[in-house]
Amino acid sequence: MRFFGRVRMVQPQVSDAERELFGGPLRYDTGWSEHQHAWLDLTMLSALRSMPRLVGTTLRMAWEADRRALLAVTVSEIGQGGAAAVGLLAVNAVMHALLGSGTAGQRLHAVLPGLLAAAGIAVVNSALAGWSTSRAGRLEPVVERIATTQYLAAAASVELEAIEDPDFRRLVDVAQYGPASARRMISACVAALNGTISLIATAGVLTVLHPVLLPMLILIAAPRGWGAMRVAQERYVSVMSWIEHVRASRLIGNLLTERSAAQEVRVHGVGPFLLSRYERMAESAEAEQERLASSKAATEWVAAAMSGLAMAATYGTMFLLIMSGHMSLAVAGTAVIAVRSGSASLGALVMNVNQLHEESLYVRDHSRFLDEAARRAIPLGGDAVPTRVKQVALDQVTYHYPDRDTPALDGVSLTLPMGSVTAVVGENGSGKSTLMKVLSGLLLPQSGTVLWGAAEMAALDRSRLFERVALLTQDFQRWPVTAALNIRIGRPVHEAGHEDLQPSVDYAGAGPVVDKLPDGLRSLLARMFRGASELSGGEWQKIGLARTHWRSSTSAADGVLVVDEPTSALDPEAEIAAFDRIRRLAAPNRAVVLVTHRMSGVRHADRIYVLHRGRLAEQGSHDELMAARGRYAAMFDAQAAQYAPAPTVPHPTSPAVPHPASPSDAGAAWPPPATDPA
Repeated sequence: MRFFGRVRMVQPQVSDAERELFGGPLRYDTGWSEHQHAWLDLTMLSALRSMPRLVGTTLRMAWEADRRALLAVTVSEIGQGGAAAVGLLAVNAVMHALLGSGTAGQRLHAVLPGLLAAAGIAVVNSALAGWSTSRAGRLEPVVERIATTQYLAAAASVELEAIEDPDFRRLVDVAQYGPASARRMISACVAALNGTISLIATAGVLTVLHPVLLPMLILIAAPRGWGAMRVAQERYVSVMSWIEHVRASRLIGNLLTERSAAQEVRVHGVGPFLLSRYERMAESAEAEQERLASSKAATEWVAAAMSGLAMAATYGTMFLLIMSGHMSLAVAGTAVIAVRSGSASLGALVMNVNQLHEESLYVRDHSRFLDEAARRAIPLGGDAVPTRVKQVALDQVTYHYPDRDTPALDGVSLTLPMGSVTAVVGENGSGKSTLMKVLSGLLLPQSGTVLWGAAEMAALDRSRLFERVALLTQDFQRWPVTAALNIRIGRPVHEAGHEDLQPSVDYAGAGPVVDKLPDGLRSLLARMFRGASELSGGEWQKIGLARTHWRSSTSAADGVLVVDEPTSALDPEAEIAAFDRIRRLAAPNRAVVLVTHRMSGVRHADRIYVLHRGRLAEQGSHDELMAARGRYAAMFDAQAAQYAPAPTVPHPTSPAVPHPASPSDAGAAWPPPATDPA
């Protein structure tokens, strides 16, 4: 009875290695759980009912992709169905000629027209099949490209708040399977259309031969269709149950082979440990595959037995019809061929509809993502951004992340005059990064206003606003492209040759970095490709500074440069030079905002703002804040103490060796700054 009940999820066995590494069974909701009951409740009847709607959805996508190719596929498939029907009639004519009266020569002569017709129909059918395959091959990649472009465009146009929302991120992850499923639906649709037309043609011929043969055809094909659907459902449930187990196994394999973990894998002896756990997890997955194979074999045996009984009943019925004189031998021979052809078409049709339904779940996720992305997209249009502004100001700005109890920013006000260098400091979690996102227009505050001159940012054209903002963050993107494009991508729409980029390279002090590359600025900075080069963290930050300079130098309108922890990977000497270059990026039409934990880099800022738990705790110049002896002074003194001379204890038999002098001023750079090549 278990063969005929609803397919249910079996709790997967958890290996001891999985418990040790991951704390228990791994689960990841990829969106399948929402469709679980819709898929598992699928019956043959419901699948056939849903086929017109599924085909209609796919045909609309294909119509938008390539109308001519779609029409060609439709005409060729209809032609193949007609050819199949005519072919059966030709076979019937041949059977009548062979089993008719007359001499052998006369019967062979009568067979010839039918054979020639059957041969011609076969040639036409093969030509139509090739035409359909060619045009479907044209449709499939176009549909996938359109769906992928829709997916990527929607993901790139949503608010940053949506990207940081876990629920939306989950939808992004699920929707990535939609384009490939849309492509597979084209081939499944073509196969289903071919099967439907062939089945209709065969059923029509069987009805003409004898009406009782049509229900017998369904009895033969139904068990095989049921068996195929049952096996597919069990496979789907198994994949859904074990998807995270498989992903975890691949993760272990990646850890053993990737570069980032290579040192600890060898020094700490992690390799043999992880390999043994991988083997134990693989053994539990193998047991599941064995269970699935056994279940598949049993299901297919039951389906084959039921289909065999139906086939025997069909042949018995035909024998009775022949013996009773209600069917001739010629008709019986044609019926045998038609029954076998029709049962194969019906079984394939059920499997194709089954695939259509499965793929449609992911296409629906894709559509749902597009709808949600459109709802959360950055608005198009708005007021023009003023070309000239005296300052950018935040007035009582508050921002609250939906998954946090306390606001990241709470009533923060600050002013950024054009031509100034403003520093924002504070401990981790004080709201500095959130403040920079609000200032850049990436996040809109829930209360308060951000003003560009007299214009409120919320009313401005955000795409134009982004053109006036430059970012250099600690985790800036290291693009897997050439060194030249890594710099030029700061403003990619602006065409530039290597000579145009050279001032930015010189400004960032990145000349030695470029000089050591095998092809200079033409060198590919993507180690995953053969012949590419790799940079250190400090070298990358110089490329990032060159990118920032390029973006800033190609804009004549007033704007803001946001620099967030730009020197974390630089040595002290390079850090001092970098801070100096960043401060010099301030211009009459540009305000520089410097966010850093390195207190020595902010002492020369025109104004310093101190954040604490989302609130503005202090503001003023370096001297004013040091005199106030508040949070800023405490942070500055704590870092300055790291450079203070350590007490020395003379050796009992040797004279004391004086410690090298440190800078008397706690905020002075140490070691002394090198000559600025810019």
